Amino acid sequence: MVHPSALGVSDQDLPPPPGDLAGLYDAYSPAVYRLALRLCRNPSAAEDLVQDVFLRYWRQERYDPRRGPVLAYLLLLTRSMAINRLNQQRNRWQLLQRWSTQLLGGHQRSPHDTAELGDLAERMRSALAQISANQRQVLELAYYEGMSQSVIAEHLQIPLGTVKTRSRQGLLALRRHLHDFAAGATSATANPPASPTPLADRHGHP
Repeated sequence: MVHPSALGVSDQDLPPPPGDLAGLYDAYSPAVYRLALRLCRNPSAAEDLVQDVFLRYWRQERYDPRRGPVLAYLLLLTRSMAINRLNQQRNRWQLLQRWSTQLLGGHQRSPHDTAELGDLAERMRSALAQISANQRQVLELAYYEGMSQSVIAEHLQIPLGTVKTRSRQGLLALRRHLHDFAAGATSATANPPASPTPLADRHGHP
């Protein structure tokens, strides 16, 4: 665990009362942000994480003063939430790549396809809003929460077969909504730009 002194906080600082959220935020948000930035490596993501850390601290009320300083608890919470978000991002990226293979066709991944995954993610969010609620629920749990189909079935308390059916139907619906994007990407892959004519050929040399 990261020691508070490594984040610029002295052990001699008098901490605010655990119930004073505003005081805790003023005193410790800089240290929480430094750790969040170190883990997320993105200022915007780190700022969002700081807000969520203090909100979770306030809502869950799980801090026990007998187990250590409140700052140590906040830093532990920050690390746990950051790792969870990084894992979810990795799972979403892998899932998006798998979905893109189905939506863009079964051809090999190319640099052109990889560059378009960001655009596909934006279109995916828009398309998810247009499919049925049951299908969207299953796909969002898979995409945003990184849940497997068996975990989704347990979470929603529905049969695994139902999850698989909704997932398959949802992907088919997404494919229809993303038809133009998929067709354009497939066309670009099937018809790559022609290579320039070698200079020797331009002058009539063999």
